[in-house]
Amino acid sequence: MVKAEKEEIVKKCTAMLEKMMQDITVPRNIRKSVSRVKNELLNGDESLAVRAAAVISELEELSNNPNIPSHTRTLVWSIVSQLETVSVEE
Repeated sequence: MVKAEKEEIVKKCTAMLEKMMQDITVPRNIRKSVSRVKNELLNGDESLAVRAAAVISELEELSNNPNIPSHTRTLVWSIVSQLETVSVEE
């Protein structure tokens, strides 16, 4: 996978995270966690694979939260599956 494709995946995932942050049906603490995850994904200090792996770990933990709405949980799983292609390819 080329770097441009990986960046495109990250851009899509960031947009989905932004959508979650704007959703008022999502509890505030979860939106705050999503914001932190988004910033971590965009932080350019580490390689893309390392950032993706760290974000995957945090999102999996977030998806286990009993307060997360089902539609948001599904979106989290979608983001995780897309980021997994980035984290293993480098």
